[in-house]
Amino acid sequence: MVRQLKKDVWIKIKGIQMMDGEQDTTELYTQGRYYEKNGCYYITYEETETTGFEGCRTILKVEGDRRISLMRNGASKTNLLLEKDERNVGYYGTSEGELMIGVSAHELRTSLGENGGEVYFSYSLDVNASHISDNEVYVTVGERLQ
Repeated sequence: MVRQLKKDVWIKIKGIQMMDGEQDTTELYTQGRYYEKNGCYYITYEETETTGFEGCRTILKVEGDRRISLMRNGASKTNLLLEKDERNVGYYGTSEGELMIGVSAHELRTSLGENGGEVYFSYSLDVNASHISDNEVYVTVGERLQ
């Protein structure tokens, strides 16, 4: 019998967005769920007003260092697929509605295991091949965070 990993965790998320020469940093400490299914790790949490996505649940599906899916459901919807050195098209929820958006992942690093760990990804967003922003996301997951 295979033991299923599923636990309540603390999650620390730091997002950096660089747009039009300006840099904006957002940090969130929250509780969520962490589990493993079919060789992928999942991190789920409720967004807050701090991130601008209050009323949404975010799910990060991590498939090693090769693919990360960011899915957001609720008040706004987002579905972005990040694959290193690939450009994918997804949709991104904003206060004005959903945008079809290009997502080009530059770097994906993960060190997740039974007790949590870290995820890092950097990517660029574009609309109609026009660059919008460069982004970095740092996620730390564990039963206790330092």
